[in-house]
Amino acid sequence: MHRMAAGRVFAHTRRAPVIGDNGACGLAASDAGNQNMIDLPEKTLPIVHAVQTREEGGRVVEDVDLEFANGERRRYRRVCARGPASVIIAAMPDPETVLLVREYACGMHRYELGLPKGRMDAGETPEQAANRELKEEVGFGARRLQLLRPLSLAPGYMEFVTHLVLAQDLFPERLPGDEPEEIDVVPWKLNDLHELMLREDCSEGRSLAALFIVRELLARRAVSSGDVA
Repeated sequence: MHRMAAGRVFAHTRRAPVIGDNGACGLAASDAGNQNMIDLPEKTLPIVHAVQTREEGGRVVEDVDLEFANGERRRYRRVCARGPASVIIAAMPDPETVLLVREYACGMHRYELGLPKGRMDAGETPEQAANRELKEEVGFGARRLQLLRPLSLAPGYMEFVTHLVLAQDLFPERLPGDEPEEIDVVPWKLNDLHELMLREDCSEGRSLAALFIVRELLARRAVSSGDVA
């Protein structure tokens, strides 16, 4: 199957987007005068001359014919997302603690520590999916759910994203899941992430990135509110 796209040019914004104090992905008002902001040079995205789509090993793959601003032509390969996206949940029973899960990881053939995660069902919002997965894997629901940002797996060739959701004000509630055995729930202090990141059984990149994002966000909120010891 072939799909042709007309040549198009898009432009990046001048500044790299960051997580705002309110959790939204974008520049926050409090960052307007931040001297640590990276002022990136404006760049023009490559022109898309054509896109060829095919099935490969059960996946949808696109060959994208690109022309860069300097006139160079290249063909890139992109793996397309199939079905809904997924969610990864930072569930916090208190302001200092996040709940990890320990479950079997077939790819590494070992038990791994990480944040609970799962695919969204059709028609679910990321917040709804996060609350369902939390109840299935951890045995808690959340009264406050905040979508923080999307995380990509390999943006160089995959368009699949995982939505990071912060879950707070937890309450006990369990839904039946599809796990083959009971999952261990491990509370972990945010101040001890330096220990977690060195553990051999905690290697999942999305979990590590999400934990440091959440810790940074909460620290900035504490500074903004004046609630700093």
